[in-house]
Amino acid sequence: MAGGPAELLGPLWPHYWSEFIAGIILLLIVFLVIRAKVVPAFEKMYAERTAAIQGGMEKAEKAQAEAQAALEEYQSQLAEARQEAARIREEAKNEGARIKAELREQADAEAARVIANAKAQIEAERSQTIAQLRGEVGGLATTLAGRIVGESLDDDERARRTVDRFIADLEAQPVATGGTTAQGQA
Repeated sequence: MAGGPAELLGPLWPHYWSEFIAGIILLLIVFLVIRAKVVPAFEKMYAERTAAIQGGMEKAEKAQAEAQAALEEYQSQLAEARQEAARIREEAKNEGARIKAELREQADAEAARVIANAKAQIEAERSQTIAQLRGEVGGLATTLAGRIVGESLDDDERARRTVDRFIADLEAQPVATGGTTAQGQA
């Protein structure tokens, strides 16, 4: 191993100093060209990728913020819709109660009207029946009185007075309880 540095370092070590200097100069030229042309291109590409990644992250964060805002708005609208539905239900319930009360009032008024009509009809029938009974009772009383007295009471004026007196006597008698009337006691 008696050779120089070229033998010790192998086939890559230059044999002459001129090759060594030329190699260093070429290395510097290649370094400067790479530094001037390639590194800026790589830096530009790196900056673009960084910007794209940052933009994508910002877009994702913005989209996530928008989604969160939309979710909050949706939840707020849902709460408002629920409140509106509860209010509508309450209004419908109140309206139903009001309608029910109105229908009850109408039914009560109709029932009162029907009762009043029935009472009026009963009173009219009662008056008609009393008038009819007066006529029949008057005729019977006239006939009976004529038989008792022994004279004919066919005279209308006399018969009318007799019937009126008889009916007045009947009405003057108190009605007894227990279903017996003044006629039943007489």
